[in-house]
Amino acid sequence: MEQRIIAGVQVNLNEEGYFTQPEQWTKEVAVEIAMQERIQLTDKHFAVLELLRERYFKGDTLTIRMVGNSGIIDIKGFYGLFPGAPMKKAAKIAGIPKPASCF
Repeated sequence: MEQRIIAGVQVNLNEEGYFTQPEQWTKEVAVEIAMQERIQLTDKHFAVLELLRERYFKGDTLTIRMVGNSGIIDIKGFYGLFPGAPMKKAAKIAGIPKPASCF
């Protein structure tokens, strides 16, 4: 486990850079992590991040299909917001552990 200061907040990360304590997350931390991923967050990004955090804390399985069926954004739009590996990037920026559906 690694401790880092991101946006003035000390956070605990695993070896892949995912939060081990999601309660350490703030929107300011998300903005800084997104900048490292070369993503500029918009209201739509935050709607997806908040959905992922809400579902994570409920214990739901996080999948691309779940995001696409959320009514917030379709799957193509999700890939547009978080290009490359949308669930991995979105989870990292949302301050939650990497979903089991991600390899």
